[in-house]
Amino acid sequence: MKKLIVIGAAVFLLSVLSISAFAASVYNSPAEAVAGLTGRTVEDVTKERTESGKSYGAIANDAGKLDEFKKETQEIRKDILAEKVADGTITQGQADDALKAYEERQAFCDGTGSGNGGCGGNRNGAGRAQGQSRGWGAGNGMGMLNV
Repeated sequence: MKKLIVIGAAVFLLSVLSISAFAASVYNSPAEAVAGLTGRTVEDVTKERTESGKSYGAIANDAGKLDEFKKETQEIRKDILAEKVADGTITQGQADDALKAYEERQAFCDGTGSGNGGCGGNRNGAGRAQGQSRGWGAGNGMGMLNV
């Protein structure tokens, strides 16, 4: 009987850990998310963004991947906020507030690149950008989303 309980507990624990790991984003930045979702390279989407002035959200929208992009960027933010809570940089309440603010901005993201900050625009937000700090930023965001 004890063996069954131990085995059952182990299976349950592995299931929970697998689901948690699956929920985390596989991307580290909006550029990686657009590249992965569209089958392009990070360099290619970054170059397009620089040359055209489009946001990553607009690039995703052009490829018909806006909804997937929005989900991925939200997961990226959740991951970063969880890291910040774990290392004591921010409290869980601050993380919850930042995520709520992001979700509210993201609701208005239509992929036009209007810069409302919730869809890969040029606004402060919780983002992992190559070569940039991910520290607590001024205002309501974490770090800089400008890449």
